[in-house]
Amino acid sequence: MPVDETLATYSDWLYRSALGVYLFAILLYAVEQAFSRAPRKAEALVGAGAPGVLADEPKSAPTRSERIGRMGAAMTVLGALLHLGSLVMRGLSAGRAPWGNMYEYMSLLCLAAVVTWIVLMAKFPIRRLGVFVLPPILILLFLGGTVLYAESAPVQPALRSYWLVIHVSVISISSGMLLIPGVTSILYLLKDGNSGRFPKLPSADVLDRMSYRTTVLAFPLFTAGIICGAIWAEAAWGRFWGWDPKETVAFVTWVVYAAYLHARATAGWRGRGAAWINVAGFALNVFNLFFINLVASGLHSYAGL
Repeated sequence: MPVDETLATYSDWLYRSALGVYLFAILLYAVEQAFSRAPRKAEALVGAGAPGVLADEPKSAPTRSERIGRMGAAMTVLGALLHLGSLVMRGLSAGRAPWGNMYEYMSLLCLAAVVTWIVLMAKFPIRRLGVFVLPPILILLFLGGTVLYAESAPVQPALRSYWLVIHVSVISISSGMLLIPGVTSILYLLKDGNSGRFPKLPSADVLDRMSYRTTVLAFPLFTAGIICGAIWAEAAWGRFWGWDPKETVAFVTWVVYAAYLHARATAGWRGRGAAWINVAGFALNVFNLFFINLVASGLHSYAGL
């Protein structure tokens, strides 16, 4: 099927527009973070899961910094819509699923991270953390759109399988979701043990719950993605597992996240110990997403570099 160059151009425009909108959202979050007050104890308790603490308190009018923060959230949603449009246009231009190379894979992964962040903003009082959460995503998108960029084209013969839709979509979405708890675990380590340090951050308990709940949802998807990849490998290469560099790092990452979930429920490890394990998983996740395709060659080397 010939590539529709017009749709491919629209996809690139939407991608760049999404980057610009995300950058503007980060600036708005930064303004809110800089000029907002520290959260009250009652607000921290509500975010940590204590219902009804503020039930008898009238809601005050939003301050200027809060209105700016809401604009940042709105810009994040707008950026996600533009981002989604970019992926849709890329898929329509090539007549296939829009995750056939590393540029498209990175784009889908970052979209999953942004959507995860939007959902968390709706459930926790953590909007101002966008100034910390969005920059790593923006950096990955920038690297994806420059270092990893590939023109819209038919998928390589080795990837012409329905497993491309299943395996790559599941593993990229779960990997994107796992970016968020990595950042919040870093913030937890900064906040834990000294509530007076970084007073504008949410409480350590809120950050811990966010990290844990997001990982609990993403880990089964990540597991399913690895299993689907093994099934596809058997069909394509005649073996379920071959210790390809990307397979190896993905397995190590899976072990680290499994250790985090176990540590989070184990006395003596819950808290800083578990958070450090989650940060290690975050580092491995980023390494496997980007650097492994630059420093190692293997059966997964289809980035078009």
